[in-house]
This record gives sequence, C-alpha cells and structure tokens, in this order.
Amino acid sequence: MFGRTPKKSDNIRYYDILGVSKSATPEELKKAYRKAAIKNHPDKGGDPEKFKELAQAYEVLSDPEKREIYDEYGEDALKEGMGGGGASHNPFDIFESFFGTGGASFGGSGRGSRRQRRGEDVVHQLKVTLEDLYNGTSKKLSLSRNVICSKCKGKGSKTGATSRCPGCQGSGMKVSIRQLGPNMIQQMQHVCADCRGSGETISEKDKCGQCKGQKVVQEKKLLEVHVEKGMQNGQKITFQGEADEAPDTQTGDIVFVLQQKEHPKFKRKSDDLFMEHSLTLTEALCGFQFTLSHLDGRQLLIKSSPGEIIKPGQFKAISDEGMPHYQRPFIKGKLYIHFNVDFPESGSLTPEQQKTLESVLPPRPVSQLTDMELDECEETTLHDVNIEEEMRRKQQAQQEAYDEDEDANQGPRVQCAQQ
Repeated sequence: MFGRTPKKSDNIRYYDILGVSKSATPEELKKAYRKAAIKNHPDKGGDPEKFKELAQAYEVLSDPEKREIYDEYGEDALKEGMGGGGASHNPFDIFESFFGTGGASFGGSGRGSRRQRRGEDVVHQLKVTLEDLYNGTSKKLSLSRNVICSKCKGKGSKTGATSRCPGCQGSGMKVSIRQLGPNMIQQMQHVCADCRGSGETISEKDKCGQCKGQKVVQEKKLLEVHVEKGMQNGQKITFQGEADEAPDTQTGDIVFVLQQKEHPKFKRKSDDLFMEHSLTLTEALCGFQFTLSHLDGRQLLIKSSPGEIIKPGQFKAISDEGMPHYQRPFIKGKLYIHFNVDFPESGSLTPEQQKTLESVLPPRPVSQLTDMELDECEETTLHDVNIEEEMRRKQQAQQEAYDEDEDANQGPRVQCAQQ
C-alpha cells in the first residue's frame, strides 16, 4: 500500500537509466535496452550493478501496467506493491528471455543459446525393510508423468502458430490494482488465467487434437528401483530426466527416498546392528546357548565361553555380522547383543541351597559393626511394593487434598437481594 505524492526524480530515473524520454514507445525502449544491456553485460566486462539496473528499468517500463503505476506514483509504489522489490526477476533471465535463442553470447562465437529453466524434481517415499537393505532388492513401480506431445512436438497447435496472450502481453503474469482509499492503492501479481502462465494462446480451431493445446500428454512409466546392499534410511535413488516434461524446459529428476520400516528384533546404527536378549539367572551364571535367525535367513549359534558369567546390562559383539558397507558389501559391521538377566520372580532358597551357592559365589561383605553395635540397631522389615501403583495413589491423594482446600477457601457465596 502507498499513498504519497511522488517526487519528480521518483518516476524518471528508469527512463534516465535506459536513456529515453518518458514518451518513449515500446520499440524505442526495446532498442535502448538491447544496446545498453549488451554493452554492460558482465561477461563482456560491464558493470554488474549497471546491468542489474538496466534489467530492472526495462522490466518495469516494458510492462504497461507497471509503467502506468511508476509514472503515476513512482518507484516506492512498485516496491510496496511487489513486497519490497521493484524488479522481481533475475537480470540474466530478463536478458536471455529478451534475446531468445539468437541472443548475444560473449564466449567467442557471437551467438549463443538461451538457458533453459529446469523442471521440478518429483520425490517419492519408498518403504523398505531392514532385510531389503541387508540383502539388496529391486522394486518395480508404475508412475504417471507428462511427456511432450508426439503429434504436435510440444507446440500445442496443428500449424505451430501461437499468438502472444493479450491478457498478460506474453509475460505469463498479470498485475491487478485495487483502490483502498484516497491516494492509496494495492498492487498484486498473479499467474495469468488466460494462458496459465505460458504467455501464449492458441485458437480453438488450431489446437492439437491429441493434447488439446496442453503441449503434453500423460503416459505410464515403469521404473525398476535397485536398492543396493548397505543403503541407509533416508538415502536417495535418482532417475535423471524422468520427471514431467514441458516445452523449453530441462526435465527434472524422479527421486526415491528410502524409508526403513521398524524391525522387531534389530536396530541399526550406521553399519552396526544392535539387539537385546534376556538370560535366566542360571544361564547368566552357568552358561547359555541359543540360535539367532539373521536378516539373510542364516541361523547363528550364540553361546558363552566355558565358566563365563554375564552381568546384567552387559554388551557382547560378533564381528562381521552387522550391516554390509554400501558399495563394499563384503565389509560388514558388528552385531552387538545387549544382555538382560531375569531373576526368579518368586520363591525362596533353603538353607542348604544358600550354603551351596555361598560355596561357589564370592563371599558376602564383612560387616564393619561389632555385635554390641548391631544389638543397638533397630530391625526393619522389607515388603514387596508396586512402586508405580504407590506413586499413583499418592498423587491422587494429594489432588483430593488440594481440591478440598480450594473448596474451603472459597467460602459461602454472596447473592444480591432483590427488591
């Protein structure tokens, strides 16, 4: 929004940059920009800031609606109406769109090709299992995409004839102006609805019968995605130039992003695998043996060494049984096993059993107190508890006590007597 009277210098600077008068015709503007842009192009040793100013001035003055706003309200009006910047395009894009394929090139030949804009990439999530990443796999996927119409070669018309869209003057964008109050207007830029941003229109009679003037048609594409051994969650697999095609556009890529499903047994960290296994107290003290089904279907025999004791929370590792290294699948990480020890839930030992265990286990720590000091101590009794249930009851009791205090502090309510 803007609403001030422009200074004289506000709405003549662009004309001075191009070296033309305020009454210059579109042809005169075009001729002046062509001459100055070639002279000041950075590739030819020109001043980049001057080249940018030329592009900004030409972009505004070559658009009838922008020129009208500039002549009436000045530079600040354009900046406010376009969100802080008078020119909205890259100066090199304006230069290349102006000259087209026959534009000036300063690489030596004197002629060059217009730089194509690049189409957007199409990204898909591809769900895989940990087994897929361990063994490698291939997945065939059918996708729909736009391709250049083979009948009209992407022209959209039978004869190849197109005309500049009268609604946007070939720019693909339209600027709408709304009066908000005295000397206050709002300017908004949006894609031209008549040409859908292409800047061209095709007559109904001349539209291609296959693509209906859209220049592209849909086709089914079958892609085979190869998931290599050792690939990671989040890793990308790219099919270059397989995204939607469009005229005068470099086709983007189709990108598959691997999304690993959670595994019920193994956790992966880089090239290593982690798993948990519970042992009974007897197994932890006297030895254990169990089989493990690996990700490739092999059965591994896991067993402790003779006389080895496993402590609760202890880790053990098996070399070369982790994940294969990406692109070097013969190199593998480690398989780590985290051992939990389950103690008997109930029951008690007889004195004879206790003596037997004491004969093989490390001795009890010797008390530092004398018999007399022990006699003076108060004996206690241990009992089983469910700590979670105990804490829940305490919290509930505290909440009820708090609610009672709140009710007591409120006191009786006072009502106004009606007369």
